[in-house]
Amino acid sequence: MLRCKQLTKIYHDEGMDTAVLTGVNLGVEAGETLAIVGSSGSGKSTLLHLMGTLDQPSSGQLLFDGEDMQGWNEETRCRFRNQHLGFVYQFHHLLPEFSALENAAMPALIQGDSPAKATERAKMLLDRVGLSHRLNHRPSALSGGERQRVAIARALVNSPRLVLADEPTGNLDETSGEQVYQLIQELNQEFGIAFVVVTHDRSLAAKMGRVLALKKGVLEHP
Repeated sequence: MLRCKQLTKIYHDEGMDTAVLTGVNLGVEAGETLAIVGSSGSGKSTLLHLMGTLDQPSSGQLLFDGEDMQGWNEETRCRFRNQHLGFVYQFHHLLPEFSALENAAMPALIQGDSPAKATERAKMLLDRVGLSHRLNHRPSALSGGERQRVAIARALVNSPRLVLADEPTGNLDETSGEQVYQLIQELNQEFGIAFVVVTHDRSLAAKMGRVLALKKGVLEHP
């Protein structure tokens, strides 16, 4: 489904070049769960941003269903992200003035779904993540684990083929973090959506179907 071929990322700052990724090769299969582990500053988030077309590689290829994504303009990338990808971050990035239901429905509304259809899908997913009783609560009234579950429902509302998660449990206590990982596994099995999770927590990463380690800008088996 998604292929990274010899991806590199070099940042230029005040005449200095810093190579964060140096020749990353990676294939993500439909419906799999993959964890990428690495220490802070290892380039995990950078790789995830490249995979999600939120940033552009310095060199290499990124392909989706065999199509080279490098030639896409920003409008095409935005449409691709909205239709095929879901994103979950360490910090939930929910909009504080909107309810859990409104936050979860937002990507579907942006896609052009009717309010009724977007709301119906968001309700179903919030029920699936155990929040049917919190639909009208704003993020400030939710616990950290509940906010992250809303973020997961939001990531799934457009039925993406792939969800990219950046330290999704990094801001949670151990119990809430375990619940989020269990939820990821259940949703993967139920909906067949692929998940790629980057994390520094190897014990949680081990619960995923496959684990790779990012060291000195290169992916390898831990």
